[in-house]
Amino acid sequence: MTDRFDAMTTFVAVADAKGFAPAARRLGLSPSAVTRLVAGLEDRLGLRLLQRTTRRVALTDAGARFLMRARRILADVREAEDSAAAERATPSGHLVVAAPVTFGRLHAGPLVCEFLNRHPEVTGELTLSDRNIDLLEDGVDVAIRIGALADSTLVARRAGETRRIWVAAPDYLARLGTPRAPEDLDRHRLIHCTPLGAERAWTFHRGAAAETRAIAPRYATNSVDAALWHAGQGGGITTALFYQAEEALRAGRLVAVLAGFEPAPLPIHFVYPSARLLSAKVRALVDLALATRDWRFTGASPPPPPRSARPAPAP
Repeated sequence: MTDRFDAMTTFVAVADAKGFAPAARRLGLSPSAVTRLVAGLEDRLGLRLLQRTTRRVALTDAGARFLMRARRILADVREAEDSAAAERATPSGHLVVAAPVTFGRLHAGPLVCEFLNRHPEVTGELTLSDRNIDLLEDGVDVAIRIGALADSTLVARRAGETRRIWVAAPDYLARLGTPRAPEDLDRHRLIHCTPLGAERAWTFHRGAAAETRAIAPRYATNSVDAALWHAGQGGGITTALFYQAEEALRAGRLVAVLAGFEPAPLPIHFVYPSARLLSAKVRALVDLALATRDWRFTGASPPPPPRSARPAPAP
């Protein structure tokens, strides 16, 4: 069994390093030992896992499928070792956390910093991305995700919720009027924040019914910070999650509009690959968040300014 584990570890290292020599350096083995371990694994499986040339090493189709399974097995082994160590020790080792970009900057980053201050035997890594990365593929211990979760083998623990809102600067609304319904947006300058190239449309809710309206934005960006900043400068109306706009709302730089047309709040979850052998470091991070953070970003927004008698046309 030890030989199989060593061979699997070596195969993953070769695939990650894209070569036998760099994998040997990473593992502290000789290149011949690495070659022998991988060849033995291929012989035992009866499959060619790697294509070798004089310049590069590439995975075969069978090798790519086996690599995914090997990562899961090695992750389970590491999890088992972490769990055993947790029986006698405080959290230790390397902790990799993933979170959405803005949420990470505002909330996950401070949480990880506090956690590391409390647990000096842990080293930390925070990856910020607005795409849902593969936890096993990218070596992530725990991720924070916002929105409905797709069916998967991941374990989820709810940590809060947030809602989608529409916002604008008070002086902009004083000049152009406050929209009371989605159709009023035809008179306004709109700021669209979405991955560039995605559909330019906003979805509103009237009771249980959802209505998607195409928009023609005056300004489009893939950065929510840029969209909110432009809105704060009187550039128009944009949409964001409440936590993204919360500081500007509380400071009065932005106010919420169209509150009666918001969708239901979106859940915020911690997700991780397995609850069977949850490592002490992940459990301690999640417990710290639930004990010290209030991630219910659905608070009442400041009231909108009075509506002018007749909205002026957008310039």
